[in-house]
Amino acid sequence: MGILLKEYFQLAPNKEMLVELRGLHEKGEPLIVKGVIQRAESKNQNGRIYPKEILQKECQRYQKEYVDKGISLGELDHTDEPVIALKNVSHRITEMWWDEDDVMGKVELLDTPAGKIAQEIILKGIPLGISSRAIGSVTQNEAKSADVVGDDLQLICFDLVGTPSTDGAFLGMQEGLEIKNFNPRKVLPPELRIKQVLSEILKREIK
Repeated sequence: MGILLKEYFQLAPNKEMLVELRGLHEKGEPLIVKGVIQRAESKNQNGRIYPKEILQKECQRYQKEYVDKGISLGELDHTDEPVIALKNVSHRITEMWWDEDDVMGKVELLDTPAGKIAQEIILKGIPLGISSRAIGSVTQNEAKSADVVGDDLQLICFDLVGTPSTDGAFLGMQEGLEIKNFNPRKVLPPELRIKQVLSEILKREIK
């Protein structure tokens, strides 16, 4: 059994980057922002610690199966589902790399309906947050007063989210949602996500 894990970071382009992004937008070129998208070893605001070895292993898998294939999609706003809803897709991760204990990423804002909303927010100089969505188990570590994420961690995606007005509140974490009968290797493969979307479409057509 696992829980849905969400962790939040901020994508806030500086003035120089904003000028560059606006220039790219005028030319019709893709808008790409970058920043921290996950972090290892330090206790986050939700009281969780991601061991670096575990996070590195999972990031390598995610990069190989999704980023390198150009299918590392994410949604605009939160969801408590362990799959991606294509109608809400706003962006994709184009690159991932490590900077000490931080996982860095480049995020391409797509020309989907949700992606255009994200583009407008960024181009107005309003910071967006990025939230990793994953499934995994946690074990309480009393010595560190934290929940340590287990080696069954599996990243689903990285979502774009709004930024709270209170300074520092952006890094606040939501409680994990319990996922019953958890089997990450069966929940997340792309082919199953596509089947789920097609199933939803067929159900609507039948009605």
